[in-house]
Amino acid sequence: MKKTAILALAAFALLAGCGKKNVLKPADGKQLPPKAATSAWRPNVDELLNPGAQARPVRDDELVTKSKPLEPDRFDLPPPG
Repeated sequence: MKKTAILALAAFALLAGCGKKNVLKPADGKQLPPKAATSAWRPNVDELLNPGAQARPVRDDELVTKSKPLEPDRFDLPPPG
């Protein structure tokens, strides 16, 4: 009975954390980071939260194109002795 109550309370606490997310904005009295010296524009909140392709690259090449057994290697010898 005690374990059931603890598990139910833990499940309720985890479920309570799945609530509505508010729009992110800087805290009161704070502002976004300053514009970089070499940048032509200052990114907004959405652009800072969504990394570009260079920050999170995807793999687009296939290293193994065909799966086939390896050929016997004549230098793969057992240890001496």
